[in-house]
Formats: sequence, structure tokens, C-alpha cells
Amino acid sequence: MSNPWLALQTGVDPVERIGEIGRAHDRFLAAGAVDERVRRVVAESWRRSAHALLQPDSTAPIDLADAELDAYRAEHPLAAVLPLFREMLGDAAQDGELLAVCDARGRLLWVDGNRAAMRDAEAMNFVAGAWWDEAHAGTNAPGTAVAIDHSVQIFATEHFSRPVQPWTCSAAPIHDPHTGRLLGAIDITGGDQVANPHSLALVRAAARAAEAFLAGAPRAGDATVAALGRDEATLTVGGKRTKLGRRHSELLVLLISHPEGRTGEQLGLDLYGDAHLNPVTVRAELSRFRRTLGPDLLDSRPYRLRTVVDADFLAVTRLLEEGRVDAALDAYAGPLLPGSDAPGIARLRTDLEVQARAAVRASRDPRLLDTWTRSPWGADDLEMWQALATALTPQSPRAPLARARAVQLAREYDATWMQRLGK
Repeated sequence: MSNPWLALQTGVDPVERIGEIGRAHDRFLAAGAVDERVRRVVAESWRRSAHALLQPDSTAPIDLADAELDAYRAEHPLAAVLPLFREMLGDAAQDGELLAVCDARGRLLWVDGNRAAMRDAEAMNFVAGAWWDEAHAGTNAPGTAVAIDHSVQIFATEHFSRPVQPWTCSAAPIHDPHTGRLLGAIDITGGDQVANPHSLALVRAAARAAEAFLAGAPRAGDATVAALGRDEATLTVGGKRTKLGRRHSELLVLLISHPEGRTGEQLGLDLYGDAHLNPVTVRAELSRFRRTLGPDLLDSRPYRLRTVVDADFLAVTRLLEEGRVDAALDAYAGPLLPGSDAPGIARLRTDLEVQARAAVRASRDPRLLDTWTRSPWGADDLEMWQALATALTPQSPRAPLARARAVQLAREYDATWMQRLGK
């Protein structure tokens, strides 16, 4: 069976393949149709690139440079494994290939290679600080690897952008071993010789080695957050407990729920929605939030937490995913920040409550249903009272109360469940 992530299968002539895919690329740009001989991973990437209105002759824009780039790289988690990458892949970089590392959004952090290769790479802006995600650079191994979260090889004319088509690259994504968050990708870029199983296996091995290194690296003190059933969250770091204000509680929950990070604009929409979004207000709030948490916990560009933070609402989700509904219900202390009207929090709160409620109802366990209806958030839940009345045996002491409460709520909600009870 052929490997869909490899660019060239055994016995394929590279020159013929370049011409074949090049003609398919031209047809795609002209008519939007993808030839069946184009690999699926490439065809889907071409469509994403075209959807982003990327021009096929464009070059990647440079986002960061000089001191700003240095500061960003110094704070990035992959800075710790750069010596490992250079040790494992440095020989390839000196043989005319390029070693590159990008962040989770496809921005290049480091590019190493000999002088001639680096000079050629600069001509297409394959340099540190440049955007090489698909939206800015089209189909390419590091950008596509972070887009699909899978190792991949992109060969010559498979690149969407024509200036990149003389090159071939192999890349593999790297994850935080503690949280699973995507950190970026490791890439080897060079000529046609890169289109082989060895180069793809090499970047995969480098990515796994990086994750193993990070798994053993010292971490900041464990941090936990309690945000269920309370309007203001509490943050505990290294045994020190801090109660946060309402807005900072919302920001912390949003960042925990988006470990990949959020831009200032995204956080503004999460907090205020379109109608009340004021960039000045958002920046001021984020500045105060940074002072509250300190630089050791909060990163920027994008805003994200720099250490592992667990939370009671994450624990509930994990337990539900494991099918441990009883344990999840025990851990569910109530709705997530119930007093918050921030749109982003409201979505998270609803999603968690729907998930927990559905799991309890699907269990048909009278004990779990009874626990739900006894809670403040379940006391007026008609469907859950109905489910409890159905699940209880006629001999149960709680059965008459469950039936009566269900009938009462049905009347209040103008429902028709009374007919199903035969009343």
C-alpha cells in the first residue's frame, strides 16, 4: 500500500512527476478542478490556499525581524530543543539542505543551512520571522504539517506558490507532551533528493525526540483553576491560592480552553462580542491581566498560558470522554462562571452543560438523574425529571415525587407529557 504522506512512490520518475503535477497545477488555477493524479493531501491544501485568495506567484510575507523576532524566539518552548534539532539534522543542513522550525501558526522561527542554500532561500522569503502557513505561502511542508497536524512531504510542483516549486520539503508537527498542544513543526527543505522515505522518517524522529526532551524538562509549579459553580475563579499556583475578578476569571478560562492561544481581537470578541468590541478596552484589560498573572504565566503573540494549567471544567470533560459519568457528575460543581455574560464563556458554559446533561440522561441511572434534579441547575429541568420518573421503579420512595414534579413542570411549560403519563 502506498504511503499518502510521501511525495514519490518507488519507481516514479521525478522529472515526469514534476511535469505531470505542474500541468495539473496549471489546470487547477485555470478551472479549479484537481486532477486525480494529485495526492489528496496536496489537492486539499491547494483548495485551502486558493480559498485564502493566495496568488500563485506571491512570496511569503515577513512578520517579525530583529529584536522583536529575537524576543519571540527566546520565549518559545521550541527554543529549548533547537540544539537537539541541530545535532540530529545539522549534517543535512550543511549538505545543501535547510533545517527550519516553525511555530504552531506556521511562522518560521529558525532557518539553518550553508551560505549558498540560505541565499537561495532568502529569494523566496524562506527566512526566520516569515509566515509560511498555507494562507500566506500556500502548500508547503511546514505550513501544511501544522494545518493538518501530520507529518507530510511536499515535492516540487506540488507547492501552490510557483517561486517555491524548485524545492522539496519534509516536515513533522511537534506537540507539548503535557497538554497535547501543537507547538510547531520541524522541516527539512532542499532539492529533489529530499523526496524520499528517509527524510520524512528523519523529521518524524526529530519531532518525537523533541517531545521526549520536553516531557522530561522541568516545568513551572503546577497550576489549577476552579471555575465551576462560581462567578469568580480561583487560581492556585505552587500552593498559593488567588481569587480573580470576574473579567480576569473570564480571560483565564478562555485561555485554558484555547491552549493554542488567542489574539487580542479574538479575546475581545469572546469577552464583548461584535457590538461592544473596543480595541483600547481590550488592550487595557489584557495589560491588567498580565500584571495579575505575571510574565511567567502569560505569553503573547498570541496570548496563551506558558505553563500547564488544569481546571475543574477540563476534568469534567475528561471524565465524560472516558465514560465515567458518575465521576464527572461528582466533579461538576455547577455551570461554568454562571454570572458571566461574555459570549465566549456562554458558549463554553453551554457546551459543557449540554455534554454533562446528555451523558447523565443517556445513562438512565436513577441515582445520577436524581442527583441532577436535586441540583440548583437541574431543579426545573423538565426532561430530566421525566427521565427520572421513567427510570425509577414504582416501588421507589422517590417515584411519586418525580412524577408529581414532572407533571407540575409540564403544566408550567405548557408541555404535553401529562398525556404520556395517562393522566
